[in-house]
Amino acid sequence: MASSNHPSDSLATPPSNVLEFQQPQHRTRSSDEGYITLAHGSGGRATHNLITDIFLETFRSDTLNALDDSARLDLALFMARGDRLAFTTDSFVVDPLFFPGGDIGSLAINGTVNDLAVTGAQPLYLSCGFIIEEGTPIALLRRIAQSMKLAADTARVKVVAGDTKVVPRGKGDQIYINTAGVGVARSNQVPGPRYLQPGDAILLSGPMGDHGTAILLARGDLALEADITSDCQPLHDLAAALCEACPTVRAMRDATRGGVAAVLNEFAQTSRVSMVLEEAALPVRPPVAAACEVLGLDPLHMANEGLLVAVVPGEFAARALMAMQMLPEGREACLVGHVTKADPPVVILQTRFGSERIIEWPMGDPLPRIC
Repeated sequence: MASSNHPSDSLATPPSNVLEFQQPQHRTRSSDEGYITLAHGSGGRATHNLITDIFLETFRSDTLNALDDSARLDLALFMARGDRLAFTTDSFVVDPLFFPGGDIGSLAINGTVNDLAVTGAQPLYLSCGFIIEEGTPIALLRRIAQSMKLAADTARVKVVAGDTKVVPRGKGDQIYINTAGVGVARSNQVPGPRYLQPGDAILLSGPMGDHGTAILLARGDLALEADITSDCQPLHDLAAALCEACPTVRAMRDATRGGVAAVLNEFAQTSRVSMVLEEAALPVRPPVAAACEVLGLDPLHMANEGLLVAVVPGEFAARALMAMQMLPEGREACLVGHVTKADPPVVILQTRFGSERIIEWPMGDPLPRIC
């Protein structure tokens, strides 16, 4: 891990004598300093202490302990598991940093894992870059790092590289996190929305809108109280089970910003087909539905962080649904609609009253900084 006090500075490499870092008498622990200062971004002793006390102590791996400017990964491991490399990147700026069901740390790990999983890949390695504002409590950074470690262990992935930057007070909002993820997939299992066909079934792994509503209420700007927890969780086991049950999965997405509506509109536009949803089949928890009704929001547009949208051939729908429901993260999975040939390609909601309405792409940004 390297650090600088300005994002555009070149990476400053800490001394590679790991034994020196492991001798507490040679340094003052970052945890004793209280708050992040610009010195933590200088590339000097304070930087080494921060990296050692927080990140090396938390993530603990030979790869990180080497303190090289890049992680060297064993190609044989990739080749044994697949013949196609999957690579993704993401950034996380959620407000507040901690919310019911998660925090920016678990969100960063799970969000990156899920971006790999929905392409049919097995996530393996992650990198994490931290933009930290001067004055941020070091205890808060440690808590976030520990949450990331727990999430990484749960998802069975390793954090193998990282970076820190410190920006002056007022130039950030405590902590932003950037990640990159690497995984591996078989070339015969690469789902994508271009493969959708009329007659395909649309599946959801659980209720919509939990994350977006939990974030909204956690901000405390509204006089609303409800027991709503983010659905932040890894989806790679669920995606793998689905691909095992249905070798011809057409497409998968994790419905984050823009919600299910954005995912299905993207699918429709890419494959030039229409998506027909049954309103009565759409899963929404009563507290989420009530909050959205009060605020004039549509659960279909609300963000999620642990919801898989999948399209499979109609003849595989029952088998795929059963496979999803056997896992904890898919126990509430349900069939919500089907793909049809229509022009222009749109997302259609068949209401409980027998009428139809078009579900548009989300317009604007009614809830910024949700992930």
